[in-house]
Amino acid sequence: MRKKIMGALLLVTVLAAMEGTIVSTAVPRITSDLSGIELVSWVYAIYMLATAVSAPIYGKLADLFGRKKVMLMGIIVFLAGSALCGLAQSMGQLILFRAIQGLGAGAVMPVTMTIIGDLYTETKDRAKAQGWISAVWGVAGVLGPLMGGFLVDTLSWRYIFFLNIPFGLVAFIMLAANYKEDIEKVKPYIDYKGAAIFSVGTIAFLYALLEGSQSQDWSSPVIIGLLIFTLLAYIGFYGVERRSPEPLIPLHLFSNRNISLINLLTLLVGGVVISITVYLPIWSQGVMGKSATEAGFVLMPMPVCWTLGAILSGQLVERMKPNWIITLGTGIVTASSLFMFSLTADSPSAFIYMATGMVGLGMGLITPIFMLTIQASVQQKERGVAVALNTFTNTFSQTLGSAIFGTIFNLTLLSEAAKKGERDLNFNASFSEGHVQADKLSEMHGILASGVHAIHGGMLLAAALSFLISFALIKRKKAKSQNYRYLKHG
Repeated sequence: MRKKIMGALLLVTVLAAMEGTIVSTAVPRITSDLSGIELVSWVYAIYMLATAVSAPIYGKLADLFGRKKVMLMGIIVFLAGSALCGLAQSMGQLILFRAIQGLGAGAVMPVTMTIIGDLYTETKDRAKAQGWISAVWGVAGVLGPLMGGFLVDTLSWRYIFFLNIPFGLVAFIMLAANYKEDIEKVKPYIDYKGAAIFSVGTIAFLYALLEGSQSQDWSSPVIIGLLIFTLLAYIGFYGVERRSPEPLIPLHLFSNRNISLINLLTLLVGGVVISITVYLPIWSQGVMGKSATEAGFVLMPMPVCWTLGAILSGQLVERMKPNWIITLGTGIVTASSLFMFSLTADSPSAFIYMATGMVGLGMGLITPIFMLTIQASVQQKERGVAVALNTFTNTFSQTLGSAIFGTIFNLTLLSEAAKKGERDLNFNASFSEGHVQADKLSEMHGILASGVHAIHGGMLLAAALSFLISFALIKRKKAKSQNYRYLKHG
């Protein structure tokens, strides 16, 4: 029975994870059919935004109404959004339907991890199961663009969305038929006011970050107004949650030392991953002179090693204390970040492949253990919302990282261009010879190297902080042994 449930969870996780990347290779064909290329960034952003906002809400609903009902509801919403995306007749419609898709996907990660926490009581079994789920996210990072390209070339871009429907229905039926849970029959109190304020405030904040990272005009009245509105919304949310008999996010979770540390680590290492994903291809093309295809392959070791690390993590739990695995993983990520920071235009490709692979390995090791620690730090009735809060933090870290590193990158480019007296350089042009004058191309390479080097510096700082913070999870010997016994027996 567990195998069937795990099979369904893995299947729906693959679908939700691939939707974050599968669109990338279909964008040219989508904009050709629907027009509106100026809106294309929102095809990505709205999915991530809707997923981030809905995850904590689903986590709370799973604690109130049961994991099964909420997971099945999330799958239905996700499949409805997928079908509508495939039928979209304009870019505006596609963005709206992607939001619906994201609202469904928001249930997948937090509820999946919560179900696993309920199914497996032994630490080693839970770690292995969560390792496989984490590995699936890594594999999806590779499969998404490849599958999207294949479907676009052989059928139509619409099938990247229609593909979800048969597989999603299989997962739905498997879960409905095989997953049984005992739910305490009580009249639940739903914190509608808290959910509404949290959603509106978070949407405003994420929108401000996305808009600011694209325009780099952080003094815009719109962005400032959104940030002020966000602050007021979160102050109001805090007041509502203090008085609510069943708060959307129990405030005492923030005073839970383990959960706060894990969420802080998630925020930091999430920034490391997004910095590599966005800026390493720019380094490969703009500094090392590689083609777009070669630049894409530079990232391949990360999801592959992420998968291996996630599988290895489940094995290490039997031999090492979970907190030490986190320290090992963040140490590997920090070492990789140091390698990235030392990159030069003459660095061999093997050096870069090794560094990206190490990031994937470190992330694969720590991601399942994050979930183990969170689940062991709360009672079962709050497991859903605690996991969902971490899922939200993970998604939020990508948006925040993109905004911070985007600002650093652009400011560095402007500063370096001003120093060289090259304010008119077009960094949107192709980095290859023939598209830019030879002397200008050399200047572009140098300025881009400075910009990405600044990113790598920020990445190293975030990784080093995560490594240092990981030691805070390691308590005195007596406390450690007690914590491990609690982890071991769920």
